[in-house]
Amino acid sequence: MHNPGRLPGVSKPLMYVRKNLRWGVVWRLTRRSLLVFLIYNTLICLLYGPLNVHLLDIPWQPVALLGTAVAFYIGFKSNGSYDRFWEGRQLWGSIVNTSRIWAIRVFDFVPASPDSPALATAKIPSALHRRLLYRQLAWVNALRLHLRRQSAALWDTEVSPFLPAAEAAELKTFSNPPTHLLRRQGEELRALAATGQLTEFRQVALVQTLQDLLNAQGGCERIKNTPFPRQYAFFSFLFVWIFAALLPLGLVEEFDSRQALGQYHVWLMVPFATLVSWVFNVMEVVGHTSENPFENDIYDVPMTTICRSIEIDLRELLGETALPPKIEPVQDVLY
Repeated sequence: MHNPGRLPGVSKPLMYVRKNLRWGVVWRLTRRSLLVFLIYNTLICLLYGPLNVHLLDIPWQPVALLGTAVAFYIGFKSNGSYDRFWEGRQLWGSIVNTSRIWAIRVFDFVPASPDSPALATAKIPSALHRRLLYRQLAWVNALRLHLRRQSAALWDTEVSPFLPAAEAAELKTFSNPPTHLLRRQGEELRALAATGQLTEFRQVALVQTLQDLLNAQGGCERIKNTPFPRQYAFFSFLFVWIFAALLPLGLVEEFDSRQALGQYHVWLMVPFATLVSWVFNVMEVVGHTSENPFENDIYDVPMTTICRSIEIDLRELLGETALPPKIEPVQDVLY
C-alpha cells in the first residue's frame, strides 16, 4: 500500500489552485523577459534623448496596428492551448467515474466466491473482487507514469503494490503497461465466463467498461503524443518579440511630443513600453504553459491527486479502513 505520508510519483508541483497567483510565481515565469524589455527600452530612450539619435523613431500608428494583430493571434493560440488542458482534465474526470462504475459492476456481477455461498450472501469482498479492483488501481497509476514519462523506478512503488509480484514484474517490461493491464482484466473476465461464473450479458457490460477506460487512455495519449502545432507556438513567440522591439520606437516620439509632462517626459516611455511588452509576453506564456497538460508542470492536470482519490474510493468499497489521506495543496499547488 502507499505510504500515507508520501506524495507518490511527483518530481514537481502540479496545478496551481490558489485564487490569485503569488508574485513569486509571476516573477519566476516572466523575470527574464521583463529584464530584457526594461534594458532594451532604456537603451532606446538613452539613444533618443541624451544622445539625440532620432533615426530610431517610427510612426506610432503602424505599431498600434501590429499590436492589435498580435493580440488576436495570441488569443487564438491561448484558446487552443486551454482546449487541450480542459480535454485532458475531462478525460481524467471520466477515468474517475469509470473506475467507480468498474468497481460497482465487479461487486454486482462477479460472484464473491463460487465455493463459499455464505461469503457471497454476506456481500463480503473476496480475493477475486480485490484483485480486479487493485488491478484497476494499478492501471490508473501506470497511466499516470506513462503520460508523464516518469522513470521505471517509480513502477515498484506506485504500481507493483497493487499487483501480484510476477504480474508486476512482467508488465513493467512492456512499452505500454496500461494497455496490457486492461488486457489482463479482459482475460480474467473471459476465464470467469468460461467457468460459468459470468453470464454473457454481465461479461459484455464489464468489457464495455474496459472499452471506456481504453478510450480515455487513447484520448490522453493523443494529447500527449500530438504536440501543439509548432507553427502557432513559434510565430506567437516571434510576433510578441517583434512587437516588443518596435513598441519603444513608436512610443518614444509620442512621449517626446508631450511637452506638458515636463523636462524628462521622454523617460516615461520606459515604464510604459516595458509594461505593455510584459503584458503581451505574459499572454503568450500563459498559452504556452497550457499546451501540454501531462508534462509535470505547475499548471498541469493533477493526476497524482486524482489517482489518490480513486484509490480511496475503491479501497473503501472493499471495506478497508487503513486508507491513505487525500492529497491537499502544498504551497497552493496540487500534485
